[in-house]
Amino acid sequence: MEKLNLLVVDDEPGIRSGVNRILENYSISFPFMDEDFGFNVELAETGEEALEILKQKKMDIVLLDNKLPGIQGIEVLEYINEHRIDVVVVMITSYASLELAVKATRQGAYDFVPKPFTPKELRASIETITKQLFLRRMTQRLNVEGRQVRFQFLSVLSHELKSPLNAIEGYLRMLQDKKFGESLDEYMEIIDRSMHRIQGMRNLIMDMLDFTRIESGKKKRNPRDIKICDITQQCIDSFQPLSIQKDVDVYLNCSEKIIMNADPQEMEIILNNLISNAIKYNKQGGRVDVNLRKDKSRVILSVEDTGIGMKKEDIGRLFEDFVRIKSEHTKDISGSGLGLSIVKKLLENYEAEVKVDSAPGEGSSFTIEFKNKE
Repeated sequence: MEKLNLLVVDDEPGIRSGVNRILENYSISFPFMDEDFGFNVELAETGEEALEILKQKKMDIVLLDNKLPGIQGIEVLEYINEHRIDVVVVMITSYASLELAVKATRQGAYDFVPKPFTPKELRASIETITKQLFLRRMTQRLNVEGRQVRFQFLSVLSHELKSPLNAIEGYLRMLQDKKFGESLDEYMEIIDRSMHRIQGMRNLIMDMLDFTRIESGKKKRNPRDIKICDITQQCIDSFQPLSIQKDVDVYLNCSEKIIMNADPQEMEIILNNLISNAIKYNKQGGRVDVNLRKDKSRVILSVEDTGIGMKKEDIGRLFEDFVRIKSEHTKDISGSGLGLSIVKKLLENYEAEVKVDSAPGEGSSFTIEFKNKE
């Protein structure tokens, strides 16, 4: 049995001993895992003690109370983020501390467990986290163990994402119990957070399905003559709600009717990924220009934005599977890390490559030259 190291940080002896008692002989088994997971539980009653343990030992999970003597739990979370400690953090908080819970999740906490919790609720949360840790470890093996592990990972992940996130369940319980009164306005923050999580799940599922079909070779291609400008406009229109929310103007520059021989579904996937990224990673009040032009036997597509940009060393990693460029500007932006990987795989059908120009704070430009076979 593999053991996960779990650190409980709470100044209440009852909480520490209770978690230890609940998890010390508890194990988790899934049909898709080779072996069960158990837990080595460590206890800390202050934030300072927790930091010393994190410096000395590799922990997998931290159950972290915020109200601690000395430094607070949110400061421990900030330390974990600043030093990039690879650990899953779950905040232990009361229903009355919704604002703290939301702040903690924005700063990198995976979830929160509201006090008081039952053994069943704690085990359910730990089970969800253990699944995530298992899936994360599988991603680290993808590049060295071939397609069998890759497809197992994709199948498991797609299945798991169809279930509600534990955080959404917590928010819904607050609504169900009317913790903040009868007025709907008091719940708008948690409703917005829930909708954000659901949309992220939906996007990830669609990316995973596209990725799986492409990798397995089961995606049927149907290349034909298409009006690429019309398809591009349809893609732009589909992202109008997102562009309005971000206050980003999107312009299509296509001066002539361009006929292109391509699979329309593939082109939609390529355009959707490039356009959505240009909006998501843009600045409030920014601009996106989608340019299409024909040059002899080539069709040239470029998507330019005025967004946050990126460093040169990050550009080379953009098209790897499951890679997301992390920074202080991207921590609140959801994504699968698969979109641009899918774009690159589809471009192989057209013997085309994507060129990227970008600089931090100045925006990004993605340019693709298609060999057009009319």
